[in-house]
Amino acid sequence: MQVNIKKIAEMAGVSVSTVSKIMNNYNDVSEKTKQRVLEIIEQTGYSPSNSAKTLATKKSNLIGVIFAGELNAEITHPFFVEVLNSFKKQMGVLGYDLIFFSNEKFVSGGDYFSRCVHFHVDGCVIISGEKMEPAIRDLDMSTIPCIGVDLELKGKKSGYVMSDNYQIASKVVEHLYLLGHRELGFIGSTGDSDISSRREAGYIKAIESFGLSLNMDWFIHGDDFFEPSGYAAMQRLIERGSLPKAVFAASDLLALGAIRALKEHGLRVPEDIAVVGCDDIEACKYTTPTLTTIRQNKERLGVLAAHMLFDLINNQSEGGSFVVEPALIVRESCGSGLRS
Repeated sequence: MQVNIKKIAEMAGVSVSTVSKIMNNYNDVSEKTKQRVLEIIEQTGYSPSNSAKTLATKKSNLIGVIFAGELNAEITHPFFVEVLNSFKKQMGVLGYDLIFFSNEKFVSGGDYFSRCVHFHVDGCVIISGEKMEPAIRDLDMSTIPCIGVDLELKGKKSGYVMSDNYQIASKVVEHLYLLGHRELGFIGSTGDSDISSRREAGYIKAIESFGLSLNMDWFIHGDDFFEPSGYAAMQRLIERGSLPKAVFAASDLLALGAIRALKEHGLRVPEDIAVVGCDDIEACKYTTPTLTTIRQNKERLGVLAAHMLFDLINNQSEGGSFVVEPALIVRESCGSGLRS
């Protein structure tokens, strides 16, 4: 005899929704009914498939993970790896599994929204990228709950978490100013990167607030947030023939690439030029010199994203945003002589 949830309900003399509630540990079923259904399930050896659970409960307990943008961080990026690990762990505690969506062509056609519908996901977390696809904004404005990480979402069923990028820049300028640096440069990602642009705007504002002169010849952009772009950006800055006394890079990987280029040209860090990064990835502790940086609370970002998405899925909130405070981590690349 083929047993399914409908057959279990018939044998127990209850509705399919009651069986579903019992299987998902809802409290609004009498203990007598619960025990009768559980005994029938045990006697028949019934084990509901994921698809059956989805049909019965209208929930798959699946969360879609999307690395957004034509240029995206992918799963190897050290900052997003830590955020995503924290998110995964918390979603697991809340009873959800993750499914990763490629931004390559979907086998059955369609966009992100159609893929989410195809897999019956309960919600999505969207990791910030660059050159954002229109399909991301369509998903944001859909009925599927979404949380952006370092990506501002504005849909009715959406929210986002990010670090305070203006405070990040302000902490860098204050630190460099107190160390005596007055000629400040910047290495960012592409000009249309939202995160890089926020950090650059905050940096410019902070420089002006200290009454320092601004030399835009010392502001340069790479192709992305990765080490080769930092290397190429510093090469171009060196070729211009004039260097600032300190440089803020919009990511640690950009900073590490910049330091590599400086070393190849016989320039010392921090004696000839100080360098500050952003993210506080693990490698910062082991470079030579160790890298002064801004620590983003990656674990907190991931946990917040998980709880916000859970509340959206269960209609316990209407979206919103959380901005997480960063922290300055002082090491050797600015001349402090400290390791941490």
